[in-house]
Amino acid sequence: MEEKGFELRMYFFVPYNISPIQQAIQAGHAAIEYARKYGHTELFIQFAEKWKTWIILNGGTTNSGRGLDGLVLGSLDQIGDDLLANHIQFSYFQEPDLNDALTALCFIADERVFNKEDFPEFLDWILNIKMYPEARDEMPASNVVMLRMKSMEELIEMFPEWYPEWIEWCGGEQNIFLRELLKGKKLA
Repeated sequence: MEEKGFELRMYFFVPYNISPIQQAIQAGHAAIEYARKYGHTELFIQFAEKWKTWIILNGGTTNSGRGLDGLVLGSLDQIGDDLLANHIQFSYFQEPDLNDALTALCFIADERVFNKEDFPEFLDWILNIKMYPEARDEMPASNVVMLRMKSMEELIEMFPEWYPEWIEWCGGEQNIFLRELLKGKKLA
């Protein structure tokens, strides 16, 4: 996921219903678990030596029970399932004093996930990076408005040859998953 030269951040998800100091403490527990699990990797070494930035986000509820559909009931637990299903290196912490409830998840992401100015979304990449400036300047404003109203699926259908290139440019499928995961999330 990460290549040399990209800024790195460690992202955390914590429950909404514990105090801010407890959210930070739980994030710290998860970070230590991450270091135990992945401390030998180049990704972690680069993060620890150069970046050290933590972003703690609201992960919602924690409940490891499963509904009849088989999905976990807690939104924090669902994030964990999604990270696992998408092969993201992550760690977690379950608090013994809260009946072993999941209280933090963390992973490291490179800037292609979070730096939307230098690594824009698919349509902005097409308009501002892929498209020749002359062609973009000739495009009527109504066409740009029409494109902005399209869903991601419609844009992929319209530009099928460019979507795989954008995915590669963003660092691959895992980074695309993380971009979507972080979209709209609030700080804890």
